[in-house]
Amino acid sequence: MVTGVYVQEVADLSVEVQRDERDALVRLTGDLDKLTAPLLKDALVQLFAEGRVQVVIDAEQLDFCDSSGLWVLVEHQRRVSAHAGSLGIVNVHGVLQRVLDVTGLKAAFDRVVPVEL
Repeated sequence: MVTGVYVQEVADLSVEVQRDERDALVRLTGDLDKLTAPLLKDALVQLFAEGRVQVVIDAEQLDFCDSSGLWVLVEHQRRVSAHAGSLGIVNVHGVLQRVLDVTGLKAAFDRVVPVEL
């Protein structure tokens, strides 16, 4: 398992990446916003460069997501789809759930699974 953590002083987001042969699980903790979206984008671009096009985002510990964070997710969905891959988001709740519902972007992703209560 390889872990990358953004510096806490600059922003409040932790991105933990767990890799398999072609797959990856990305766990997000904290706030995904204009300041932290580049951290997630860098991690996803690195996974793509490694040939990992089957990606699952675990949003259980994600406290906040704004349009910048959502755009990174949509952009990566498009990238992996063009290479017969997929991007799923699991444990969706709170602000991310609402934004996906309101914008209709839930349908843009291969799989969106709400957090189980």
